[in-house]
Amino acid sequence: MFSVAYAMGTGGGGESAGGGGLMAFLPFVLIIVIFYFLLIRPQQKKQKKHREMLGTLSKGDRVVTSGGMFGTIVGISDKDNIVVLRIGENTKVEFLRSSIAGKADK
Repeated sequence: MFSVAYAMGTGGGGESAGGGGLMAFLPFVLIIVIFYFLLIRPQQKKQKKHREMLGTLSKGDRVVTSGGMFGTIVGISDKDNIVVLRIGENTKVEFLRSSIAGKADK
């Protein structure tokens, strides 16, 4: 008879375990939220700002490429996404628009 009472007592404890399962996922959700605000969102803002900068490039702008080369824009082809940079007196080089890292300060 004691074994029956004992078995009945353990069955009631299983009901509260369902709420504990939900609470087990809370740290994972919290980690995902932290990663979003610390890593993903700032990267998206940076990419958006870079795309806007590439969209506003015009002739005469002094830029630096992702390879570290400085030059002045002398031509832009929107169709082919090519930017022609003057890097010397008589030296012009074509770059992809996406390889422009940013505008150089004068």
